[in-house]
Amino acid sequence: MLVHVVTHPEVRVEPEVPAPQWALSDAGRDRLRHLLAQPWVPRLARVVASPERTAVETAAPLAASVGLRVAVDAGLREHPEESGRSEERAQARVVAAAGRAVAGADGDVALVCHGGVGTLLLCALLGVPADRRLGQPGEGSVFAYDPVSRRVASPWVRLGPPD
Repeated sequence: MLVHVVTHPEVRVEPEVPAPQWALSDAGRDRLRHLLAQPWVPRLARVVASPERTAVETAAPLAASVGLRVAVDAGLREHPEESGRSEERAQARVVAAAGRAVAGADGDVALVCHGGVGTLLLCALLGVPADRRLGQPGEGSVFAYDPVSRRVASPWVRLGPPD
């Protein structure tokens, strides 16, 4: 079993709309085709997403392509509604959400989230402090890890054609 941490692709920035309600852009929806073509997609047993719109818009076609429903976990939220937003608290929240996502899964799991959330999880897996330099190469990226050994199985890769 592997966990595939997927970040939403490009968004349509609308300054008058709160960021959690932004939608995917045309380029982002185009990049989704590359996500659906990944060789691990047929092995998915569960798809879990942040409740924010861009993550759900990314997760829905991924889940539908293998006959699954999207589970939503607020622990994957990029914009948490909590006080004391320290990186350590945020990292613990994300790690806990990842643990809930894999519990009882009988195949691969996709966590669909945001770049900063994926970076927090990757740093926790590597046992290093949160570091933006370990972030995704661009929106619409994926890395994979083994949830038992916590070993990173593949580094961040940007989905789709080179920009």
